[in-house]
Amino acid sequence: MVFLRRQDEEKVVARNNQAARLHGMVHALRDMGGITFLTLRTRRGLVQCVCSGREALDGAAEGCAVTAAGVWREEPRAPGGRELAQARLTVLSRPAAPPPVPLAKKKLELHLDTELGLRPVVLRAPRRQAVFRIQAAICRAFREYLQQEEFTEIHTPKIVRTGAEGGANIFRLDYFGKKAFLAQSPQFYKQTMVGVFERVYEIGPVFRAEKHATQRHLNEYTSLDFEMGYIDGFADVMRMEQGFLRRLTAVLEADCAAELALLGVELPRTEEIPAVRFDEIKALAAERYGYSIRDPYDLEPEEEAAIGRYAREVWGSDFVFVTHYPSKKRPFYAMDDPADARYTLSFDLLFRGLEVTTGGQRIHDYAAQVAKMEARGMDPAEFESYLMIHKYGMPPHGGLGIGLERLTMQLCGLDNIRRACLFPRDRTRLEP
Repeated sequence: MVFLRRQDEEKVVARNNQAARLHGMVHALRDMGGITFLTLRTRRGLVQCVCSGREALDGAAEGCAVTAAGVWREEPRAPGGRELAQARLTVLSRPAAPPPVPLAKKKLELHLDTELGLRPVVLRAPRRQAVFRIQAAICRAFREYLQQEEFTEIHTPKIVRTGAEGGANIFRLDYFGKKAFLAQSPQFYKQTMVGVFERVYEIGPVFRAEKHATQRHLNEYTSLDFEMGYIDGFADVMRMEQGFLRRLTAVLEADCAAELALLGVELPRTEEIPAVRFDEIKALAAERYGYSIRDPYDLEPEEEAAIGRYAREVWGSDFVFVTHYPSKKRPFYAMDDPADARYTLSFDLLFRGLEVTTGGQRIHDYAAQVAKMEARGMDPAEFESYLMIHKYGMPPHGGLGIGLERLTMQLCGLDNIRRACLFPRDRTRLEP
């Protein structure tokens, strides 16, 4: 019988002059004539190693997987302020070909299509890694904050019988001879689980069969969703999101300082986020920047950018909640404003001029939900399992969905949402 023991290696926090052993991929080499400065990519980032003599290299070249043994010493010019001196390498594997792009360059000037085609290799570049370390921290902060607020994590089906959002932007499937769809949203299920756990959240993929090819859309993206019961109004949902954003900035400051510095990211202020009605902010931005409103029922991308600019200039905020969207542009489960049924008790959160969140209060009364469906020409019988939650009692509730890739893109200052997705899926891309 063999017992597996925990490996005690790669002690990056070791004291100065302490022996250490670590592993990684050779990122770059500089032969200085008898001494070689070698940079390793490790799971904690770049580490500089100093090797004396060719025998210490074991024939290592860029792209080799190696183990390095040596002694830690302080070196302010090295990544992280220390290096592994007197290093001796053991090559674990060698690449069959050199990398197709210079990964050691500070910036990779690649056309987006070229980069995405080489994605498995390009993701090894430190700047690309930094984006996804930040993205991982976003998910961690979301999960930690909601757990603290007594939410329960759930996992909902992605193959569904009915689309949550309606419309034509839905992928159809043959499910053993039955008509099925890829989920546009976990909406029905997270509402259902409010009746079970009161507060729930999910981090998972959603699918939209939209045929556009813009810098802000993907056909598969990750949604950070939560739903909460016993709310006094949709402002409770907004306050919960603001709490998450405050946690997020704290997590990024504590855990991602190196990645933020590498990308030149300036964290947004989250202490105060202005909230303004949809119709009011449309008029204010149009007047301030001298353009005409073309669509009175929705925000065009140019309007979102203008509203983001307005929020920075007038309120000093990178965020702005836009509330009370018109009912005709919101899903059938959105609660209408009792004071004016033309509008809903809903909101979007814009971050630096881009919508990253949609949320609001939901209809919880059975008769009211059926009436709104019928008013929109929908057949309630097709939503029998969803309406079961209303029929047998639901508390006042609401929630939201945050687009992970959009939030990452805006936070990191990227020019295209595909750069904020490991392996993006759009109209033309199914690989890698």
